[in-house]
Amino acid sequence: MSKNLLNNLMKQAQQMQERVKKVQEEAGSKTVDASSGGGMVTVVANGRQEVLSIKIDRSVVDTNDIEMLQDLIAAAVNEALRKSRELMKDEMGRITAGMGLPPGLL
Repeated sequence: MSKNLLNNLMKQAQQMQERVKKVQEEAGSKTVDASSGGGMVTVVANGRQEVLSIKIDRSVVDTNDIEMLQDLIAAAVNEALRKSRELMKDEMGRITAGMGLPPGLL
């Protein structure tokens, strides 16, 4: 492999790494939300799969049925994290589009 080719590959790899970092930072500042129980529990997460907030409607708080509240929270959190992963996947797809890289490489 020629030195020029190797240098070009290294330069492209560095540029790709910088683009990936930038997209990750941008996606980290974006948010998604998900709810369960017809909006009784709402969760907001960012692109880094961090839960930012949980809102619970007072009407769903029943000391006699804590299990239902727990299920609603778990469902909303899981959906928010799923959406967050999808957001990141879409953002990373912008980088790889047109490059001929196999899916899931980044």
